[in-house]
Amino acid sequence: MASSEWTAALLRDAIARLNRRLRQTRPLGELTQSQLSALTSLDLAGALTPRELADAERVQPPTMTRIVSKLEERGLVQRIPHPTDGRQVILSTTESGRSVLAVNRRARDAWLGSQIAVFGAEERETLRRAAEIVDRISRA
Repeated sequence: MASSEWTAALLRDAIARLNRRLRQTRPLGELTQSQLSALTSLDLAGALTPRELADAERVQPPTMTRIVSKLEERGLVQRIPHPTDGRQVILSTTESGRSVLAVNRRARDAWLGSQIAVFGAEERETLRRAAEIVDRISRA
């Protein structure tokens, strides 16, 4: 296996394990992973149509309709009329939705911060630089 392919495999596996572990830190009894993911995508985008959100989450529109309904029932998402197409709506997060996301982020950050804290300054700097590189890869 070529060096870049070997590095890619190591990185992929490490990110998958870390992502799985971070998902386990979310507060219990809150949202499902699908609901949290959709709420996060919507918050990052600012506002999306249900179809755009389904596409972003790579799910079928009927699945997204169920997810959005649950989020709306909890007051985490709001629907507003589309400015140019009366058949459409625009979805956006509510203040409560942003609060739920903040609580989830703090839980993940606290766990990850406690794991990073055991490393020395040099390893923490390496992780910081690696995070910048992974971010660049994710934006390519």
